[in-house]
Amino acid sequence: MARTGGSSSGMTQHATFKKQHLIDPEICIRCNTCEATCPVGAVTHNDVNYVVDAEKCNACLDCIAPCPTGSIDNWRIVRATYSLEEQMGWTELPRQDDLGEAASAVVEAFESEVAVLLASAHAGSGGKPIAPKSAAKPTVNLYSRAKPAIATVQGNFRITSTDAESDVRHIVLGFGDTQLPVLEGQSIGVIPPGARADTRPHDIRLYTIASARDGEKRNANNIALTVKRVPGGVASSYLCDLRVGDRVAVTGPFGATFLMPDDPAADIIMICTGTGSAPFRAFTERRRRAMPGAPGRLVMFFGARTPEELPYFGPLQKVPSSILEQHLVYSRVPGARKEYVQDRLRGQGARVAALLQRPSTHIFICGLRGMETGVDEALADVCRAHGLEWAQLKSDMRTGGRYHVETY
Repeated sequence: MARTGGSSSGMTQHATFKKQHLIDPEICIRCNTCEATCPVGAVTHNDVNYVVDAEKCNACLDCIAPCPTGSIDNWRIVRATYSLEEQMGWTELPRQDDLGEAASAVVEAFESEVAVLLASAHAGSGGKPIAPKSAAKPTVNLYSRAKPAIATVQGNFRITSTDAESDVRHIVLGFGDTQLPVLEGQSIGVIPPGARADTRPHDIRLYTIASARDGEKRNANNIALTVKRVPGGVASSYLCDLRVGDRVAVTGPFGATFLMPDDPAADIIMICTGTGSAPFRAFTERRRRAMPGAPGRLVMFFGARTPEELPYFGPLQKVPSSILEQHLVYSRVPGARKEYVQDRLRGQGARVAALLQRPSTHIFICGLRGMETGVDEALADVCRAHGLEWAQLKSDMRTGGRYHVETY
């Protein structure tokens, strides 16, 4: 392939070799996070691919952490950089060229430098997310837009009251003979059929799996999703309107860190709003099926406007307290004081503080973007009231793979 020469990036360059930042077109779901995040305008796209301009990229790595699929974290050692035109026509990443023994020292130096830069890139959020030590090793990126897995709809059930404004669905997808190994906390991508008015394909949307690793029905090779219908939302409307027997194109699975600790002694604090409950339904099902007598506690703080708007409200009432300690919190009940999950965390301060002091405790936060700020402030307040230092505790939990945030 013909390639253009590239200027030096923010990383050290060798006279003969360069390290080029690339995006994997097979994994990318075109969510635009990378382009919106890049401070120097190095990421751009056409109707086919998102790409990185080697002339502009300064290796700041601001785009790495927000990418939900990991497609952004790809690199090649090259003598001359791949052009934008080449990248925009790719259906898969090119292989790493064999550059001979002379390149080995350069490759080693580049890898060391990237590791340092990645640590810096994650510093603002407290460090790179780490999976719990006891979590099983996840499988990721088996299926792409070009080569999707095809699922069949086995069920589509409304899980908010018919009187509620929010239409939230529990959708069951069966994969037949197609293998889709997943773990609690992982996501899949859904490819809506059709195209935009400008003929571009619709964007892939990620949905966290709401069922345990052995299926919505045990050993049936199916999964469940929790989907809220969004006015004007292409993917959510498509999914919410599906009928039994319809076929759905799926990518993934995605996610290697927001994983349930597979340890019966683990205490897990789950904090969520709305459809952020999806991974925690999976966590609860896993614990109920595989470890019903586990000594570790599952404690959920789940917020919604009213009981009618809370997904899975009915089924939650059937989960025994020996499996799940529930704090269901409502902000719009007529005649009642508004309460949010952060308020309940403060109200349960003694209980929360006791859990935070255990080395077995994990925290998972999932819901609308921005909720983590209020939760973080509440946990800091709880710690101050009980003689704990939240900033240090949070850092230690992150380092140990015990603190996780997934908002959207």
